[in-house]
Amino acid sequence: MNDSGSSLPDGFEYRVHKNGDVHILHHGRPAATLRGKAAGEFIGKVASLDPPGAQQLMARVTGNYRRGNEKTARNHPRNRG
Repeated sequence: MNDSGSSLPDGFEYRVHKNGDVHILHHGRPAATLRGKAAGEFIGKVASLDPPGAQQLMARVTGNYRRGNEKTARNHPRNRG
């Protein structure tokens, strides 16, 4: 666990294909596909990160992060109807 009390993302891996596409998997299942400029930027960033940082990046790219705070966000004054 990190200092904020939330667990770090895990279970992500990525594969770079011959055509330059990057497929991100979460626990062996497809989570996202990056193509073109986005794939190139991802490869450049992930190469310079340690494993926990790479997991965080893949979680952010796939949108699979910030779990557990949905109830808190719903009660925020900005989100009240």
